[in-house]
Amino acid sequence: MSGGSYNYLCYAQDLEDLQSHRHELEAMAARLAGLGYAQDAARETEELLLLLRQWEVRAAARLQRLTAVWKAVEWWDSCDSGEDGVQDALSKYRGDTEGTPAP
Repeated sequence: MSGGSYNYLCYAQDLEDLQSHRHELEAMAARLAGLGYAQDAARETEELLLLLRQWEVRAAARLQRLTAVWKAVEWWDSCDSGEDGVQDALSKYRGDTEGTPAP
């Protein structure tokens, strides 16, 4: 029988691969923990899962803050709006309550 019991988790090469194999990572951590003699590898796999979760939360928060700025720049560079849109988006991003861009 060939491999694939964990959806070829062993071939994950980057963060995107790991994100898409979250269930397999959880299953692998449990399997390693169940072996009794692979506690160190189980623990490190669990730590990797924790790091992925932390990264997702942090990245989502930054994404939420930056989306309007990115949109404003993209629309300006596509000639759909002007520089004022970027300045307004940056003002909101920075929390400028008066609505004027920061120097």
